[in-house]
Amino acid sequence: EIIYSWVFNEFPSFVAEDSRRFISQETGNLYISKVQTSDVGSYICLVKNTVTNARVLSPPTPLTLRNDGVMGEYEPKIEVHFPYTVTAARGTTVKMECFALGNPVPTISWRKVNGHNPSKARLRKSQAVLEIPNVQLEDAGMYECKAENSRGRNVFRGQLQVYTYPHWVEKLNDTQLDSGDQLRWECKATGKPRPTYHWLKNGVPLWPQSRIEMVNGVLMIHSVNLSDAGMYQCLAENKYGTIYASAELKILASAPTFPENQMRKTIIVTKGQEVVIECKPQASPKPTITWKKGDKALRESKRVTILPHGSLRILNASKSDEGRYLCQGVNVFGSAEIIASVSVKEPTRIELTPKKIELTVGESIVLSCKALHDSTLDVTFYWTLNGQPIDFEKEGGHFESIKAQASSADLMIRNILLMHAGRYGCKVQTAADTMSDETELLVRGPPGPPGVVIVEEITDTTATLSWSPGADNHSPISLYNLQARSPFSLGWQTVKTVPDLISGDMESAMAVELNPWVEYEFRVVATNKIGTGDPSAPSRVIRTNEAVPKTPPANVSGRSGRRHELVIAWEPVSEEFQSGEGFGYIVAFRPNGTRGWKEKMVTSSDASKFIYRDESVPPLTPFEVKVGVYNNRGDGPFSPIVVICSAEGEPTAAPIDVKATSLSVSEILVAWKHNKESLGRPQGFEVGYWKDMEQEEAAEKVKTEGNESTILLTGLEGNTLYHLTVRAYNAAGYGPPSAAVHAATKKSPPSQAPGNIMWIQDGSHVSLGWEPVRPLANESDVMGYKVLFRQEGQSNSQVIETQKTSAVVLLPDVGVYIIEVCAVSEGGDGTASPQIRVPSFSGGKVTSAQSTLHVLSTSSSSVTLLLALMVPSTSW
Repeated sequence: EIIYSWVFNEFPSFVAEDSRRFISQETGNLYISKVQTSDVGSYICLVKNTVTNARVLSPPTPLTLRNDGVMGEYEPKIEVHFPYTVTAARGTTVKMECFALGNPVPTISWRKVNGHNPSKARLRKSQAVLEIPNVQLEDAGMYECKAENSRGRNVFRGQLQVYTYPHWVEKLNDTQLDSGDQLRWECKATGKPRPTYHWLKNGVPLWPQSRIEMVNGVLMIHSVNLSDAGMYQCLAENKYGTIYASAELKILASAPTFPENQMRKTIIVTKGQEVVIECKPQASPKPTITWKKGDKALRESKRVTILPHGSLRILNASKSDEGRYLCQGVNVFGSAEIIASVSVKEPTRIELTPKKIELTVGESIVLSCKALHDSTLDVTFYWTLNGQPIDFEKEGGHFESIKAQASSADLMIRNILLMHAGRYGCKVQTAADTMSDETELLVRGPPGPPGVVIVEEITDTTATLSWSPGADNHSPISLYNLQARSPFSLGWQTVKTVPDLISGDMESAMAVELNPWVEYEFRVVATNKIGTGDPSAPSRVIRTNEAVPKTPPANVSGRSGRRHELVIAWEPVSEEFQSGEGFGYIVAFRPNGTRGWKEKMVTSSDASKFIYRDESVPPLTPFEVKVGVYNNRGDGPFSPIVVICSAEGEPTAAPIDVKATSLSVSEILVAWKHNKESLGRPQGFEVGYWKDMEQEEAAEKVKTEGNESTILLTGLEGNTLYHLTVRAYNAAGYGPPSAAVHAATKKSPPSQAPGNIMWIQDGSHVSLGWEPVRPLANESDVMGYKVLFRQEGQSNSQVIETQKTSAVVLLPDVGVYIIEVCAVSEGGDGTASPQIRVPSFSGGKVTSAQSTLHVLSTSSSSVTLLLALMVPSTSW
């Protein structure tokens, strides 16, 4: 498709189409119905390919105005119009152009002659183009374009014809026929113009013959033979297109044959039954069927007949019908036969007991099924429930099949449930027949769930409910129980009702004593003499109406506060009992012995205390207090009056006899006494402490509780002077601090470990010696030494203290011992020596073992010193 447009004077100034100017997309011509001075200029035609977007420009064409006269008014002249006959395919879009010259500028209008314009039709380009999308057969007809102005009018008419391609309504199907049968194939297609039909066989045109007829898409071939087999095609065509349909014709020609499984069969029936012996050989053409019983041709009667398709039917079979039957099929190509043996037996009878049973949930029953049958036949038993086989493995142990004898079977049903009610069937099957019998089992049980609960009427404390009864499970419903659930209940709770007892014949009741402004769900539970059933589905959630609150807060009491404060506390009222929106508290109080109440509003529903402050109220002044409730509906009740006291105030005097004692490098013990003249009982004491070079504002603080009058400060720096104060506190605040006291922590313990440790082992005795520890200037003086020893593998050590640089250790048990030595000072224990591992073999008993000198760090002078200190002269 190409698109035409016109450039005016220079690109990209395009001519705008309106009621005066029109560009035909059929011819590309530009039409101006009434030229004006503004139209003077140069015109260039531009043609654009919509697929490639390629453009072609024409040479410019000038338009000038003649000055030799003025064009007067004249009637419309239709210069552009659609063809007299417009053809379009169904489903396409049709565009019809109509434009007229004239002065004044004509108006264009459209109509469908003898009909209405299609509702989907659209007018384009100032009504110069009629566009009909998705054109259908009903859109065809005569269309008229009318141009008119004040000088007159002009009309053009043309025919719109809509055509369709052929479309299949009915196609061919592959067909198999016996030789001699008749073929009838029909092709049916729609289209406009109406399609015509042609036939091909194996790609070659098919022509009428003595046996072949072709009329309006119907092909008939009489008495087909092998020469008629092949591929056939039907062509449906009109001038706009052709469509094809194909099918294959197969001609069958074969001698009779029987499937292997039908060649020899045995048929067992019971007396009085109908017997049908099938004889349907495959053959083409259809074979002739004959029957024999034994060696004689079969004689037909009212009871014994050969059916049209060849099978043999025997009605009301008896012993005389037993024997051997032969069926033979014959056609021009050959013959085949089958043999069947018929055996007639006594019919089977069945007894199922008991016939009707009523049980209660939890009981058990045995169903007995006996079969009376021909003694030459085996019998099989099957059990069903409501027509479906019982699956004994999937029934949870409720069912058991018991076969006591060859001709009887029992069904045991244990611990019956409601779901086990129904029709129980026993089916007995032999090779000759099948018999069945049923018994009805009714199960009485607790009622089923009642129907949907409907809330019909709501007040602030009641709800009227109705429901439909559920299944009574064969035991009449005696009473109903009404239950409710709210966000504040622990699951479902039984509610009080009117009437008190809801009898089984009732279907409505009123729940009472509900809480106002609470969301509830309701359900109903039915009971009969068997038990209580499952509950109904919950009702929709409803909220009871608002009401004045009726529940005041509980446990109104006083709390400790600051001086001049009255602190009133209570347990908040649960949302369940707030009864409406805008819930809050009214706190009322008055000094003991006075008459007028002072009331304060607390608007928060979660509030649990109120603080009243009055500088004129002395400490521990008794007040009568009550707390009430209110909401948007009004004021509720007050709590009982209680007497509480105003705050006693913070302590007024500092602790006395404050003392601070340094215990170690990191600990100071602080002690004090409470000043009994202080007003305001203390809840505890606070100790503040800071280093000598720091400001008091940077003090660390530690609190005690109750009557404790000492505290051990830990984690302090060694060899440091600390300042300390103590003050009492209670809920009202802190009292004044005591005068500062001072204490210095001890110097750090010696960092040097005892050196040059030597030892002599004599049996279970170990004699130790070491060089003395000399502390540094910033370390505590040595006050003595500790010898620590423990058995290897244990964590607790035994300790020997000495002021000397030697010691004797008795090892109490057999084993290896770990021994360490450290210095002792005011600042604590110093660094421990390296560990010594000493084995003990005597376990505390003195023996004459060989003595050996051991040195941890050798030094001749220290060895001499050790020997001189530790070994008696008689031993040398």
